[in-house]
Amino acid sequence: MSAETYLVRAEATIAAIRKTQTKKIEEAAAVFATSIQAGGKVYLFGSGHSVIPVLDIFPRYGSFVGFYPIYDPRLMWFNVVGPGGARELLWLERTEGYASVVLQSYQLEQRDSILIFSHGGLNAAPIEMALEAKKKGLTVVSVSSHQNHKQAKPTHSSGKDLADASDIAIDNCVPPEDALVDVEGIKEKFAAGSTVAAVSIAMAIVAETGVRLVRSGAKPPTFVSPNVGLPADHNQNVFRAYERFVRGR
Repeated sequence: MSAETYLVRAEATIAAIRKTQTKKIEEAAAVFATSIQAGGKVYLFGSGHSVIPVLDIFPRYGSFVGFYPIYDPRLMWFNVVGPGGARELLWLERTEGYASVVLQSYQLEQRDSILIFSHGGLNAAPIEMALEAKKKGLTVVSVSSHQNHKQAKPTHSSGKDLADASDIAIDNCVPPEDALVDVEGIKEKFAAGSTVAAVSIAMAIVAETGVRLVRSGAKPPTFVSPNVGLPADHNQNVFRAYERFVRGR
């Protein structure tokens, strides 16, 4: 029964995203398609578990050159406790000043844009990533819990949370506590919903961006599953296209 409860509530979350966020998803895709057509980059960022949709956008079967993930191993956990553990990560992503250091390794331009994931939208790393990108003239798109945005007081010194710092703020339609399944006898809930929501939004953006590019006459180099029978070197050619894309500035 609890498994069914989770699936029903996950389905309800996706239905809410479809009903209330489709317009914003289309707006974001229009921005991203414009960036890619202009030779720019669509940067992707998330820390902690919010790196999962970034990992799933590119490189991934069905995705294409134009997306540029920003990975920092210090903002991703590789251990539960100890070196590379969750406690260290949680401290760092809440510490102001680090995101601007990460961005020193990237040459942001006005023709670029950025997509930032953060369920709570309160941590310093995603907020500062948005603020620094806006200083460079990028359009900032975020995915976070707007229920949390409405009830939680910003903790960043700017007085903003991630939705406030964004040009297009997409609601993941997940409650602030993230977990979706409760059980009588304890206060804690089980089974997070934000990853399902964020990845669904991410794939909707990929689909809409790709279709817009093709309809504008572009043919984005796209990773394809080897199961579909394309030439054996197809994905190697996509990697080479990405290398040229990265070296383009």
